[in-house]
Parts: sequence; structure tokens; C-alpha cells
Amino acid sequence: MEGLPPEALEHVAAYFQALSEPTRLQILNLLRSGERSVGELAEQCGYTSANISRHLAFLTRQGLVERESRGTSVYYRIADESVYALCDLVCGNIARHLERRASGRQLFARSARQAAKARARRP
Repeated sequence: MEGLPPEALEHVAAYFQALSEPTRLQILNLLRSGERSVGELAEQCGYTSANISRHLAFLTRQGLVERESRGTSVYYRIADESVYALCDLVCGNIARHLERRASGRQLFARSARQAAKARARRP
């Protein structure tokens, strides 16, 4: 991002905005295994076709997905495979962060139990 003009940073922010909504992430995850119709995505996500279409339009504008009309159906597929590398990187980072937090909580709980036992042994 270093040296990018403000207009370019706006595009970067819009790209990340596309990834900031859980439903859109769910759609991208489903498209990872291949193209799907709006109806298929709606059924698999548990939302209405209208809702999924709105999210797909946003993802299309950001260049993350492509659409193809076939008869009365519209099919979507990933246009930018690099989104998965980015998401995998972020998910790995979050998993490590949560692991460290869980380890910290376990250490704290262990210390608290040891302190309680020590207090209980005192006359």
C-alpha cells in the first residue's frame, strides 16, 4: 500500500469492505468448490435469492466474482483466486491469536486454582 494515492486506497478499502460481511465470506467459500447459481447459493446459505443477489452484485463490482447468464439462470464463479490466499492468511492469523488467548486463559485458570489450593491449606 505504500505510495498509493488516495484514489487507489479507496479501491483497496472497497475490496476489504467486500470481505467484511459474513454472508459474502460464506458465498466466497461456497464458490471455492465451483460455480453456483443464485438459487443454489441462497439455499446453501439459508437466505433469500434477493439477499444473495445483492451480495453477489457487490462482489461482482469489486471484481471478486464473475457472472454468466444461462437461459433463465445466472451462475457465479470466482474471478480472483487470490482472495483465498488472503482469506487463508487472515484465518490462520486469527486461529493463532485465539490459540494464544486460550493458552493464556488456561495458564490464568491454572494459576488461580493453585492459588486457591494454597489458600485452602493455610490454617
